[in-house]
Amino acid sequence: MLAIQRVTKPPLFSLGQVVATAGALDLLDRSGVNASVLLTRHQRGDWGNLCEEDIQSNNEALKNHTRLMSSYELGAEKERMWIITEYDHSVTTLLLPAEY
Repeated sequence: MLAIQRVTKPPLFSLGQVVATAGALDLLDRSGVNASVLLTRHQRGDWGNLCEEDIQSNNEALKNHTRLMSSYELGAEKERMWIITEYDHSVTTLLLPAEY
C-alpha cells in the first residue's frame, strides 16, 4: 500500500504576539475565516494577493529582517485584510487597509 504524505512548508519566521483590529475581527467573523489559517499562510510565505514587487520585497525582508506584509481577500465581497509582521518579529497585526 502506498502511503500519501502531506508536504507542508515549515514556518519561515516567528509571528511574535498576534493582535487584530476590531475591523479585522469583524471581517473574519462575517466571512467565516479562521485567523490561524491566514497566519499560517503568511508565516509560510504565501503572501496572498500582492503584486510581484511586494512579493519580492517580502522575500528580501526574510533575509534583511524588515517588515513582512500579506494581503488576503475574504468573503463573497472579496474584502481585503492585511497581515503585517514587524521587522523584529515581535508583533503580527491583522488589520483592514482603512485601519492602517
